[in-house]
Amino acid sequence: MRESVSGLPREFWWLWTSTLVNRLGGFVATFMALYLTLERGYSATFAGLVAALHGLGSVVSSLGAGVMADRLGRRPTMLIAQLSTAVSIAVLGFMTHPIAIAAVAFVVGMASNASRPAVQAMMADIVRPEDRVRAFALNYWAINLGFAFSAMGAGFIAEYSYRAGFIGEAVMTLICAIVVFMKLPESKPVRVYDASGAAAEPEPGLGAVLRDGRFMGVVGLSFLLALIFQQGYVALPVAMGADGFSSADFGIAIGVNGLLIVALQIPVTRYIEHRDPQRLLIISALLAGYGFGLTAFAGSLGVYALTVCVWTLAEIVNSPTQMSLVVRLSPTHGRGRYQGMYTLSWALAALTAPLMAGHVIDQYGAEWLWAGCALVGTIAALGYWLLMRGLPTSDVYMATAAAPEAGPADGSPTAAEAEGMLAPAATSAPAATPASVTPAAPAADV
Repeated sequence: MRESVSGLPREFWWLWTSTLVNRLGGFVATFMALYLTLERGYSATFAGLVAALHGLGSVVSSLGAGVMADRLGRRPTMLIAQLSTAVSIAVLGFMTHPIAIAAVAFVVGMASNASRPAVQAMMADIVRPEDRVRAFALNYWAINLGFAFSAMGAGFIAEYSYRAGFIGEAVMTLICAIVVFMKLPESKPVRVYDASGAAAEPEPGLGAVLRDGRFMGVVGLSFLLALIFQQGYVALPVAMGADGFSSADFGIAIGVNGLLIVALQIPVTRYIEHRDPQRLLIISALLAGYGFGLTAFAGSLGVYALTVCVWTLAEIVNSPTQMSLVVRLSPTHGRGRYQGMYTLSWALAALTAPLMAGHVIDQYGAEWLWAGCALVGTIAALGYWLLMRGLPTSDVYMATAAAPEAGPADGSPTAAEAEGMLAPAATSAPAATPASVTPAAPAADV
């Protein structure tokens, strides 16, 4: 355990703490549907609409927050997002009119998702390249640890007062903002200028991100996997209910996911952090697809829990590996935009997965949905194999990451400039060719 947490900078642990505090306060996402249907008496259709608007807000904020993280800085973006989240969640708890609830839920979705690109960019700034897989795994562990406790606590709070849950989440988010304000300095790398006053590395705009074929390939594959993982919260409860299982049974099955992540994320990461990322991403895609595919054969609670174990292992392997790949493909001064685009893939999946799953189940049956998950997982695995050809393995990459990049204004440790060897490729470059150091994006893009 000591080896897993040693060697990371102090700033990382404050960032980790803010993530844990934020997730400990999680209430709205978990109990919004129950609040609207049981407490307020609205229909399931309206609850679904509110959930969709919340997801749409996340989609809208992903790219804008990434631009803010690069332009304003990581710290201001996080503070604006967290303060906005605290206020909007508190307001949502007092809304009673359906239009007001829907509108504020959209704002909550925007605000709550806006800090993610900045958090991920700051983590890339302050952690050494060779420690990033471990750092992202620890952050993911904090997310799930916080969620596990918040879900249990929120259930008891909801028995007393749903409004208290909204206020509690607002307070915890405010505490998170205070931690960022008091303990986290700005980490945005200082720009280096040549004698003529031009920036040594242009700041890539969103146009450059979209033209980066290899990175957009990662975004597309991330979207496919996110569609699969979303089924654990969208289609799995529906399928278990159709088989005669209760909500408590579903809670036990899905609870295995959180327990395994908390128990295995750190030891598994120690085992995989210096292994070939191509192989890890392929394996995780297959485990995700076929883990959900096996659900078609589940007839007992134990078998359902076993399928959850399979795709949870995929989640444990995929999350830190893919996050590290995203950072490796991102130019130093464009990390916010790149992280925003990556975040967008998950936000879009959260928005579209319920609609797609509902249509497939209603028209063709759950068995076809699970078969589709296996097919999508296979396609994603093939995509990772094609995409990662020509990229050096983790060990080769770590050996070359020796030249320091321009440090942040406060002097806190940052990543190595040598990761530029994996910066986005020009549009005309073949997918298997390593990219050039400097992205060819004009600074004038948004």
